[in-house]
Amino acid sequence: MSSGASFYGYPKPKEVQDIECVYGIEANPVFRGKLLSIGATIVSKLEFIQKYLWANAGFGNLDKLPGLLHYTPRFDPTVIPLSSNSAFDTSIYTAPEVFKSLPQDVPGRYYSVADYQALYVSGALTPLAVAEALLPLIRRDVEPSAKHSVAFIDTKIDRVLKAAMASTQRYQEGKPLGLLDGVPMACKDEVDASGYRTTCGMKMNEKIFKVQEESIWPLRNLEDAGVLMMGKTNMHEIGSDTTNNNPNWGTPRNPYNSQYYTGGSSGGSGYVVAAGLVPVAIGVDGGGSIRIPASFCGVYGLKPTHGRVGESESSVSVIGPIAATISDLEVMYRVMAKPDLNHPIMSLFNPPAPHSGDRMKLIGIYEPWFARADMDNGKQCRAAVEYLVAEQGYQIIPIELPNLPEGQHAHAFSILSEMANHLKLQNADRPWQTDLTAPNKVLVGVGSQTPARDYLLAQQLRNKLMSHLAFLYRKYPGLAIVTPTTPEAGWAIDQEVDLVYGLSDANKSIHSMEYVWLANFTGCPAIACPVGYTAPLKGQGNVPVALMAMGEWGSEDALIEFGRDLETWLYHIYPGGRKRPEVWEDVVSQARDVMEKQAAK
Repeated sequence: MSSGASFYGYPKPKEVQDIECVYGIEANPVFRGKLLSIGATIVSKLEFIQKYLWANAGFGNLDKLPGLLHYTPRFDPTVIPLSSNSAFDTSIYTAPEVFKSLPQDVPGRYYSVADYQALYVSGALTPLAVAEALLPLIRRDVEPSAKHSVAFIDTKIDRVLKAAMASTQRYQEGKPLGLLDGVPMACKDEVDASGYRTTCGMKMNEKIFKVQEESIWPLRNLEDAGVLMMGKTNMHEIGSDTTNNNPNWGTPRNPYNSQYYTGGSSGGSGYVVAAGLVPVAIGVDGGGSIRIPASFCGVYGLKPTHGRVGESESSVSVIGPIAATISDLEVMYRVMAKPDLNHPIMSLFNPPAPHSGDRMKLIGIYEPWFARADMDNGKQCRAAVEYLVAEQGYQIIPIELPNLPEGQHAHAFSILSEMANHLKLQNADRPWQTDLTAPNKVLVGVGSQTPARDYLLAQQLRNKLMSHLAFLYRKYPGLAIVTPTTPEAGWAIDQEVDLVYGLSDANKSIHSMEYVWLANFTGCPAIACPVGYTAPLKGQGNVPVALMAMGEWGSEDALIEFGRDLETWLYHIYPGGRKRPEVWEDVVSQARDVMEKQAAK
């Protein structure tokens, strides 16, 4: 997105002079096991303990920041690149000829949506055979449960088979809907899907969680393109943390190393893509919840501009894609972000389009921030950046960013306040924390104690940060602010008991979100791309490392091209190339087996 484009809601560019980046030591108590269960019950009933924990987290220090008086509160970070071509033909998004496929012989190659489509067109596979191969791998309604079932919360068998048969018939008649017709995908259980309940990872309550009659707009676009929606994926309960530890539905383990988490809160979606079950999935990102699982699982994740892809009840959360390859991510994003002309906000966005013309290749690095990554994680990310500069024509621009520690705290208690408000409205006729797991009784209880004044100060700080970013994006058109996606590569499962009771470790949660929160708080788009692997702290199997880029509002198309440049690094330059996890499933071969067995009958 050129900074000369026309926007609605663009912040007033203003350079912040009082740059500070002083991180304190997080001193939040860590709770686990039975002590967590007992303590959470006590904390949920005693507000004075919640208030103490809120203050102990360092949330009450925004009134000490200089200069906030001159910024009005900004409650909504939506910045809209206005449409200049309402007649743009969005049907090209799913035209097979626009897809940029990887060579067949690259190491660690995943099947792409184009591979599925080509196999369907040739008759070598059918969508029905793919569905019949996948269902025995993902069903949790059978005994014993399927190999990958913990990554899913629900699959509607009849709906899957009906869609697969319809897609198969379209191919047999020579009338496929396009590139995505018959391609398997999955959807985070935070997203409303027709025929499914949306539990947000909470324990099932049929009174509260009604069967949805209609899918939300981005998923509807994909369904209209013919995808096979294989089911709702596991997530961290209410999307509140970054591990995807879920005692309600089970915790999917990282495909690369079973002693690590998948990352969250869209961990189920990250898992199913990394394990090869589907090439694409939907996630939701309120504090890195697309980018962190994409990073931990070695796949690609895009957090779009706030408000661009579907409606959100939150000032920080957005819906976006997770994908096996950058081209899969691209086609998913373009279809999901097709503007809803009947929506007052989405209708104003210009339709996404393949990037064309010259692209400014500027990498903004705030060195004190980047340097906070652990040694090997930072080293691998720097190697990828050095490649972009040496071989892809990028230029590094040293930048400064203000109030990062305070901004992260402001983001944290803003999203927790929004979660608490939603739960109170959802449970108006009973204690609002009734069905929450122990960690969330503590976490959201603490967030519910946010005073109005501090919430207002947080939104003033949001405006300050957005104004400074606007200054940088105007001064350096095409700038992408680059960091590791997370300070550490992955999050090891410390104790097995944590999977039974959950885990409350706010210190590590905050640390894991150190780079990702800024895009959520300010509404900017950001992309996470795998760039390597590092030795684990425990278990077998190296864990993925990912680089992140955050761009100007509306710059998703340029970020995708950034990701394509990094894809070249991973496949062709990185020692050993891309690696698939041991649990990776060759769904195409298994679908061929299904067809051969059917032909032999």
